[in-house]
Amino acid sequence: MAKSAIAEVAQSGFAPAAAYDAYRPTYPDEAVAQLLQALEVTGVKGAKVADLAAGTGKFTEILARRPEEYDIVAIEPHDGMRSQLEQKSLPRVRVVKGTAENMSDVQDESLAAVLAAQSFHWFANMDALKEIARVLKPTGVLGLIWNIDDYNAPKSWSIHDGWEKTVQEVVWTFADDAPRFRHEKWRQVFDDQNASNPLSLHFADPLFGLPLGEGSVEFTTWLSKEDLWGRLRTLSQLAVLEGEELEHVRRRFEESLESDGTQVDDAGRIAVHGRTVFFWTSKIPAEPLISGG
Repeated sequence: MAKSAIAEVAQSGFAPAAAYDAYRPTYPDEAVAQLLQALEVTGVKGAKVADLAAGTGKFTEILARRPEEYDIVAIEPHDGMRSQLEQKSLPRVRVVKGTAENMSDVQDESLAAVLAAQSFHWFANMDALKEIARVLKPTGVLGLIWNIDDYNAPKSWSIHDGWEKTVQEVVWTFADDAPRFRHEKWRQVFDDQNASNPLSLHFADPLFGLPLGEGSVEFTTWLSKEDLWGRLRTLSQLAVLEGEELEHVRRRFEESLESDGTQVDDAGRIAVHGRTVFFWTSKIPAEPLISGG
């Protein structure tokens, strides 16, 4: 697969873009405020920022509502998701087709910040880091943010008992070579940029500073059984299921709702626990060339 192409599993798994837009949650105000502060764009009127792999615009909408009136370019390769975003006609938002490895519509060193919401694990590679560094100003900052429900969390996380542990077990049963946040491999690219190999005369030329800044905010949402099932189906590996395999997962899900630890309110809504995690790192400015005297 070419680096500039969208992964096939993402192309098919995110095909029901309207469902993704309807059922995926927005981001907690506290997490957004902390991240934008770290990106040094809080209070900066008209700052130029990119929402990379913007999807249907869940995070783009937040940026567009901000009092800073950001100048936003929303970059999304998936045709269906980009169409959903375009239909929202958000103010001061230019929607373009592109990938993390190819943002040809964005000029060199033109952006104060690049944000990737719910997406960086798809393109955590050196080609993407180089392209992100290209479009960022010398003082620019890269921000990453994910909403991670307990049922889709890394195995290293402590999660709530009840239906969420059962569904997490189900999610992890799928043979899946696609990159996921829960695999916790997306950080590796930042270490790779610092790697040197004297045997091949390759010396480290890091693009972004380490360690990554990071923070998290816990959340709880309450959903009806049908809305919760709709949310689960937006996971790309569940969205492609059909027939008996889909029915098997549905049965496991419904049985899990009766397990100890599952929280249900008086309206019959089910508690969905999770955390919003966010990270940031500043571009390392290129050293100026020194001419001989």
